[in-house]
Amino acid sequence: MDDACSVAHVSNRPSIVNVGYRSTNFWVVSAGRSRLLIDLGWPGMFSALTANLERADIPLKEVTHGVATHYHMDHAGAAQDLKDAGMRLIVAAEQVSAVPLMAQHMKPTDHYTPITPDGNRVVSCADSRVLLATIGINGQFVHTPGHSEDSITVLLESGEAFTGDLTWPMFATEETVEQVMASWARLRALGARTVHAGHGPVRPMPTA
Repeated sequence: MDDACSVAHVSNRPSIVNVGYRSTNFWVVSAGRSRLLIDLGWPGMFSALTANLERADIPLKEVTHGVATHYHMDHAGAAQDLKDAGMRLIVAAEQVSAVPLMAQHMKPTDHYTPITPDGNRVVSCADSRVLLATIGINGQFVHTPGHSEDSITVLLESGEAFTGDLTWPMFATEETVEQVMASWARLRALGARTVHAGHGPVRPMPTA
């Protein structure tokens, strides 16, 4: 991803709602009635996601776009179900090859709906800011490998970083520490201040 995409401070923060379940956070970022869903549910549990959206008073039809931080079953398992309900799936260029691989890890009991390429919007970092602006959201995608090669962070101009499963620095292994630390350093350089992870509470950005 292009690290030259700088992040400027803006005073108007978007609305952020967690509609997660089963220990995984799924974040709805709203700009008016245009909404982006960050991470896309578990397979076979689309009804749990829609129930949480309803409880949060978020109409499913207003979830116009969605993106997965990475293509593991607890972060993208209901992506095709959401597409079938009218959502447009945005796929980062670094994720394209990972999308079909997810099906290899599913069992029949998961009731997974395979993701088709039809209608997917593939976007690079350089273009992600422009694309997000078309739905009223100021931010960009940043490639942040460490947990997986296809991992991205959705970074808003207001400083919120949706990191998925990017490994917290203190838990990096000897094999991944260099990559993990580089990803966190990239986010700090781009202005990230608050971490909305795929699991656990919202936290301030780690300092190192």
